[in-house]
Amino acid sequence: MNSTVNKVILIGHVGNSPEHKKLNGDISVTTFPLVTTTNFKKDGRPTEESEWHNIILWREMADLAFKLLEKGRLVYIEGRLQTRNFEKDGILKYSTEIIVNNFTLLGRKSDFDIYS
Repeated sequence: MNSTVNKVILIGHVGNSPEHKKLNGDISVTTFPLVTTTNFKKDGRPTEESEWHNIILWREMADLAFKLLEKGRLVYIEGRLQTRNFEKDGILKYSTEIIVNNFTLLGRKSDFDIYS
């Protein structure tokens, strides 16, 4: 049996306002950076380390995310890793992205009053 798993779960804050595009065939795509933060002690002092993730949503989920998400919003993301390469200025570069299967807004009930 040959089984593999490619699953990512993140809880973080939307780093910038999501960008929304319509591609050929009227396919929606929304992208944004998500920041996660890890707290730990280094040499006995509290330290914080942030990691930035490239988030991509497609089709109906992209439309919904663009309507609901804004910079700073706390969100739960489920998806899969995708790595792609591209050439820029003659240099081969790589980008790792999270392709979202599901997302959930997190926070206090009052955080969502503006959407009522």
